[in-house]
Amino acid sequence: MPSKEILEQKKQIVAELSEKLKGSIAGVIVEYKGITVEADTKLRRELREAGVEYRVVKNTLLKRAALDAGLDDFGSVLEGTTAIAIGGDHTSAAKIINDYIEKSRSKTFKIKAGYVEGKNISAQEVVALANMPSKEVLVGQVLYGLNSPITGLAMVCNGLQRALAIAIKAIAEKQSA
Repeated sequence: MPSKEILEQKKQIVAELSEKLKGSIAGVIVEYKGITVEADTKLRRELREAGVEYRVVKNTLLKRAALDAGLDDFGSVLEGTTAIAIGGDHTSAAKIINDYIEKSRSKTFKIKAGYVEGKNISAQEVVALANMPSKEVLVGQVLYGLNSPITGLAMVCNGLQRALAIAIKAIAEKQSA
């Protein structure tokens, strides 16, 4: 049985982690085996610059914090070495971690699971989230889609105007001849 002091420390860690989970939009849970100190430092720096908090956590504490935050307990993924990247937006944590895994070709550092807006997602869904275009690109695609019919209509109207002008010019030349 842990001492009261250690138990209070663990309760405080769970409460703090639970608040961070509640206050974030998305996060990624990873198995961090096989990463070098140099690569870990670089990954942490990149995550920090993107506004993502990355920390190693004990599985039991993360399980309790997830339940307190209204997430499912992540089931069997909370085994072995576990770290969590808690992001400020929907995709930054997933993109950075997935990029690291692809560049390093690591077989041991891998995505276990994640969450978005209070819902647990699988490792495959985290990868799909990481491969989504950025918000700016998606907005541009939507605007292009909305603008495209109007542009097409303007081009057709412009073509009709030119055809009418050519027809009027031809009729005028025929009458004057």
